[in-house]
Amino acid sequence: MNTEQLRGVKENMSARASAEDTRSVEGLHGQAQKGKGKINSAVGLKPGILAKPRILIVNDSDTISGNMETILLRAGFAFERVRSMRAGCDSARSGEFQVVITVPNLSDGSWKRLAYVDRHHRPGFVIILVATDSNPAEMGQALEDGAFDVIDAQHALQDVAESARRALWAAYLKGAGSPVGALSLPGVS
Repeated sequence: MNTEQLRGVKENMSARASAEDTRSVEGLHGQAQKGKGKINSAVGLKPGILAKPRILIVNDSDTISGNMETILLRAGFAFERVRSMRAGCDSARSGEFQVVITVPNLSDGSWKRLAYVDRHHRPGFVIILVATDSNPAEMGQALEDGAFDVIDAQHALQDVAESARRALWAAYLKGAGSPVGALSLPGVS
């Protein structure tokens, strides 16, 4: 095959993949509207494994949460959202969630309340912080204080899905979640 033919094949494959991605995302969005965000096939989870959501979003900002929800839906994650730290701590304490995604501070408390719940009530979840202020010292301190990851909401919010994939494995290792065989995440055997 010459270079022109190879380029044509690549463009054709790219166009086909893009069309499939669009149909897939539209299908996910439709399923999410029917199933309130409880989609699992795109992340490689066997059907029926996610009887309950695995990711909890604790945030009162509709803009950040809306963007995160879109990213997580496209990646196929099941999630629920609460708007206060108190509701977040109560939900996290239930043991139904393996990953909690939150901002550092809400009007009724800090993300450290979630870390306290995890340490003292042993539900086994991991915390991902989505910070609007990307102060490296504060981000480093959050990691030292127990956050699994800190994502810059203004510049790297698209990384939330990959961070959530890694966090699900970390939660499993902490004792929460499904057996390893139930998860088939890209790049992990």
